[in-house]
Amino acid sequence: MKKRVLPLLLAMVMLFTVLAACGPTDDTPAPTTAPPTGGDTPDAPPPPPPPPDTGDDGIVQIPRNETLWFNGFQWGVSNGWNPFSNAMNNPLAMQEDSDGARLVMFETPYMYNMLDGKMYPLLADGDYSWNADRSELSYTIKDAATWNDGTPVTAHDAAFTWYVAVNYGMDGNSTWNPIIADIVAQDDKTVVIKAVMVEFEDEMVPANANMMVQFVGQNYILQKAWLEDLIDRNGGDQTAMNEDRGDDVAFSGPYGPFHMDDIQTVLIRNEDYWGQDASMWGKLPAPRFIGNVNYETNAAGDAAIVDGNIDVSQQFIMNVHLLWEDRGLPISTYFPNPPYHIPANMPTGFFNLNSPAPGITDPVVRKAIAMATDYDLINANAMTGQSPSFRDYPRSLMNTTAAERALLDNDRVAHLQWVGNQIDEANEMLDEAGYARNPDNGGPDGGWRELDGAILEMTVSAPDGWSDWQAAMEVVAAAGAAIGIKLETWYPAWGGPYEAMMTSADDTELDIFMVWTSGISPVQPWDRIRGLISSEFTGSDHNWSGNWGQYVNPRVDEILEMIPLISDQARLRDLYTELVEIYLTDVPSFSLMYRPDKFHTVYEGVWTGFTEAGDGRNVPPVNASVGYAIADLYNIRLVG
Repeated sequence: MKKRVLPLLLAMVMLFTVLAACGPTDDTPAPTTAPPTGGDTPDAPPPPPPPPDTGDDGIVQIPRNETLWFNGFQWGVSNGWNPFSNAMNNPLAMQEDSDGARLVMFETPYMYNMLDGKMYPLLADGDYSWNADRSELSYTIKDAATWNDGTPVTAHDAAFTWYVAVNYGMDGNSTWNPIIADIVAQDDKTVVIKAVMVEFEDEMVPANANMMVQFVGQNYILQKAWLEDLIDRNGGDQTAMNEDRGDDVAFSGPYGPFHMDDIQTVLIRNEDYWGQDASMWGKLPAPRFIGNVNYETNAAGDAAIVDGNIDVSQQFIMNVHLLWEDRGLPISTYFPNPPYHIPANMPTGFFNLNSPAPGITDPVVRKAIAMATDYDLINANAMTGQSPSFRDYPRSLMNTTAAERALLDNDRVAHLQWVGNQIDEANEMLDEAGYARNPDNGGPDGGWRELDGAILEMTVSAPDGWSDWQAAMEVVAAAGAAIGIKLETWYPAWGGPYEAMMTSADDTELDIFMVWTSGISPVQPWDRIRGLISSEFTGSDHNWSGNWGQYVNPRVDEILEMIPLISDQARLRDLYTELVEIYLTDVPSFSLMYRPDKFHTVYEGVWTGFTEAGDGRNVPPVNASVGYAIADLYNIRLVG
């Protein structure tokens, strides 16, 4: 095997953050536009409370009946509270994903609900609106909305958040600049988002209207006064602003900083939170504290919820049903039966096309590995039956939802699909392509296959401690032996080596490695496909947006540019089907399972009343904190 040199440990970054999607640069560009004006200048926010005591186990000592404990949100230590930064590794407090932002500390104009696909107002007052030519999306800020220092949230805050992202963000806001031309304050309360307009079929249309809708449910409004201070105290230096801990940060959400150490992150309820106004929730959330405990492995996190020390687990639990069926524990999931959660995500093995591994750039080799992998075994061993099969939902670029499946002509791609464990077909493909076995190189069943005298040899990787992903990659490695390709497992730590290599533009260490896909959002399946195969992300360092295998196909890019401009469903179906044809032919990656975008397993020995299927509340099962799921914090109550 080739020698592995692990990169230096780096801090974990938030996914898909609008403010800092790429890593630091040496040059700090000067602002390119005049900053928005207006808004209030508040007094300094109150200091956080003093740090609490911790027990012998290192866990912070706060009343159990006042605290909602989470696990699985993060791996590694949090670095601060700065929502502008991509280096805080603090997803309990801040995370801006395509399926909705985490809303416990910072807030968005709207809350996305994955169950019905709708946006519900949060900071915004009522629905957003479009102007006649759809060049502008507007909304107003609620009169009741305030920052934790008591000053009002204004349209000027929203406009200045955009201005700082463009002029001081690590990548100049490259994720959103092709879609949004500007965000301006029409007055103190009215926000206008101006679309980038493009010509399509003799008409000017928004570059991506659906992404503009996604924006208002994904991206925080930050306080203008605090951002101004962040710029001033760091001299406008992007790297310094990114590394600033933000301990003095202003926030509009129901919780604020309380305690942070190597083991946990804890937030305390803001008793003056504006959301108790009648125009919003009408009351405060039930828990006084919320906290996330960082466990080193899934097994340790599983033991914590079994022992009643964790209330909401955002991690995979093997044979989760046995916890209530055999052990009688007060533990439940959204569905009482398989798959227990909503399978919206598709964890995927990416082929690193920068790797020098023999054969990895040949679609025949890639498809042979994908066809030989036993996905039923992955479901049984890695997912313990918590995943629908590829027989039930044939392989494509779509998840299991009916809305996405309706955009695919499956008959057109059926001849390209595979269900797995097709050893004979994979061997036949490799034989026909000239990858002969060499009985003298020590491989099984006639030896390893070779290319120009070099063994077809690759590593298969997942982050260390992610037990279900590791179990999946063990099945992939076993498939290699059955077809004469030497696949060896390698599990680097997530908090540094794995994420650094995964997001690098030119990494050559990883060969086949697992990454998630995006789940349910206002722009699916377009956004997921973009993240899997769009070349807009290739060659980008610190890339958290997608296409980590560096695949390039001009026709894919052409189709992805067209889809957001088309409303005709028949045309969209034809284009999506063509994308699936290309994907199943070139096989730049291969999904290993259908999986929940976020797990939501709850312990109901302390708190009860969590969302569950059929309860009529329409609250999505995403950890009582993502998008409209934060409504759960107002529904739960203490047991008894």
